[in-house]
Amino acid sequence: MSIKKPDEIVEVSLVAAEGKAAAPFGRLAVLGFLAGAFIALAAQGSTMAGFNLLAGADTYGLGRVLVGSVFTVGLMLVVLAGGELFTGNVLMVGALASRRIKLSGLLRNWLIVYAFNLLGSVFVAYLIFRSGLLDSGGEMLGAMTVKIAAGKTALSGEKAFILGILCNWLVCLAVWIAFAADSVAGKVWGIFFPIWLFVTSGFEHSVANMYYIPAGLFAKSVQVADGLSYADRAVADLHLAQSTLDGLTWGSFFANNLLPVTLGNIVGGGLFVSLAYLYSYRKKAV
Repeated sequence: MSIKKPDEIVEVSLVAAEGKAAAPFGRLAVLGFLAGAFIALAAQGSTMAGFNLLAGADTYGLGRVLVGSVFTVGLMLVVLAGGELFTGNVLMVGALASRRIKLSGLLRNWLIVYAFNLLGSVFVAYLIFRSGLLDSGGEMLGAMTVKIAAGKTALSGEKAFILGILCNWLVCLAVWIAFAADSVAGKVWGIFFPIWLFVTSGFEHSVANMYYIPAGLFAKSVQVADGLSYADRAVADLHLAQSTLDGLTWGSFFANNLLPVTLGNIVGGGLFVSLAYLYSYRKKAV
């Protein structure tokens, strides 16, 4: 199994960025949609795996470990099957700094990919909502879906921004390590541990939140048994504060969470991975 050295990874990332900046709209749109869907499927599957453990204070940490291990599949699908993921494409800032791409090419890629990541994620969230899977565990999966979404929109802008930095520092490191490996096994293991760490830690990923929060919004008002909704179950059984639940809206999704988390993701991956390694190995890479 061959492994690229750090200076070689920098060059691979720059070449990849050149291709992304020049990619046609249709390709970016389709692959962006697929990447959003892949991350959403991972988010849903990981919540299904760990919702009962997340419900208890004494098992919460173990639940995050389990959720993190399942969620890793999302980035594996993006990297190995093919996809355009905004958070990974933050690594393109290195190519911009080294003048390998233009600002217009970077912004074009980011805007198209971000928009179609959102469409893919919300599409999967709607399918899960319509599938009836949220009834799992005596409606507790639906209740946990609401609680997760409400907790994310209740974050202050500062906290969301910082958690976004920490998240994409690790996500971009996962992509960076995947660049280093030539084998499928090497890429899988390179992706697994940083993603496992970010999810277990509770950091904020903009594209994952494109699933988590819309799924919670779809589930919020659904009536289940005895005239109760998933939201009622979250308040009664999961100790979700009513004020936190009331703050879960489409407006808070974009303003309170998605915007600051996205900005944090750009700083985390762009500054602490792409530019940091470009600077460290610039004599060989540029």
